Amino acid sequence: MSFKAPRGTADILPDDQPYWRLVESAAIRTATLFGYRRIDTPVFEDTGLFQRGVGEDTDIVEKEMYTFGDRGGDSLTLKPEGTAPVCRAYLENGMASEPQPVRLFYLTPIFRYDRPQAGRYRQHHQFGVEAIGDPSPAVDAEVIELGWSFITGLGLRSLMLKLNSIGDRVCRPAYREALKRYFADHVNKMCRDCQSRFQRNPLRLLDCKNETCQRYGDAAPKSVDYLCQPCSEHWQELNEHLAGLQETYPDLKPEVDHRLVRGLDYYTRTVFEIQPAREGRQSTLLGGGRYDGLIEQLGGQPTPGIGFGSGRERLILNLRREEVAASPDPAIALVAVHVGETARRRAYQVVTRLRASGISAVLAPPGRSLKGQMRFADTSGAGHVLILGDRELERGVGTLKTLTPSKGIEDQREVQLDAGSITAAIGNKPASR
Repeated sequence: MSFKAPRGTADILPDDQPYWRLVESAAIRTATLFGYRRIDTPVFEDTGLFQRGVGEDTDIVEKEMYTFGDRGGDSLTLKPEGTAPVCRAYLENGMASEPQPVRLFYLTPIFRYDRPQAGRYRQHHQFGVEAIGDPSPAVDAEVIELGWSFITGLGLRSLMLKLNSIGDRVCRPAYREALKRYFADHVNKMCRDCQSRFQRNPLRLLDCKNETCQRYGDAAPKSVDYLCQPCSEHWQELNEHLAGLQETYPDLKPEVDHRLVRGLDYYTRTVFEIQPAREGRQSTLLGGGRYDGLIEQLGGQPTPGIGFGSGRERLILNLRREEVAASPDPAIALVAVHVGETARRRAYQVVTRLRASGISAVLAPPGRSLKGQMRFADTSGAGHVLILGDRELERGVGTLKTLTPSKGIEDQREVQLDAGSITAAIGNKPASR
């Protein structure tokens, strides 16, 4: 019998971890710099949270959620996106009484039953931020700046900022009707999903990834031409803020994309994506928008909000492609090699005391020859090897050797078998592994 990771999942192996640490540390550092605080929500939630918040006509709710009944008869769903759970936590924990906006960020696994593709898995991991409680376009610009600073800070270049405004509950109905009038002449030639969405949610026709459907979407009416006065003023002020950011970020040049609507029903007004210039929409590195009606849909008072999500797997794929370096794991400081049972017991005491002193140390595998243990020390990447045998034990010392990848043993000396002496010797002659 053999088992494999489920389709659409992947093991994050030790050699992958430097990139995961790189992205996570950059996410925490950037979010904290902008005044955002970390929040962690449960990995599963009440199914109704996503049905009501995300929208029953979205792909996520229709066909991508991992939903199950528990033993108490409740319907639960593995988290398919990060915003609705944060809004639920905002309501449940009384965050409306805190100074607004409440700035939050998270690093969380996300589960969607989708067709696996490059950088996107059925279980993937997101870095996301949410700013809840302030309707100002300045907050929109702040969230976009945070996302741009995060991605460019990782070392990725040649990026595009795609931007659009899809209006609100006041002006969007007129835009929906304009879309339905336009698509009525084309929908029979579009994909089955678009034909299904035509009556229920015509904005989703703009988001279709089918090449034939995209051709019709390119010529569709533009949402910015249907904005009411408050949405139009919000849109104009946001663009003024973004223009001001170009003094600090010269490459941040928004490009209006009227087909950009995002895939969730809760979005209002501002929507945006950061994409690699050479690949476009299907390789989006970060995307989000404003959701001023979501908290009200979940039972709260009308509360504005805006945020984004960024898939860590896709970021790492692009970092590797662009040959951005990630710092490797620190090498083991020392491997204790031993000859004989008495030496093995003494060597184990030594590595135990070294680890208690904050020095990484391991015992070479018992049962191997001296040559085999030395080979283990070399392939482990250790900076030093400590050899213990009968002659060394009689004098209460060990032989400390410094290893380098190209030269092998660079030098050796005798050291006392206490953590302080060994630590001092390692510090006097650092390894260059």
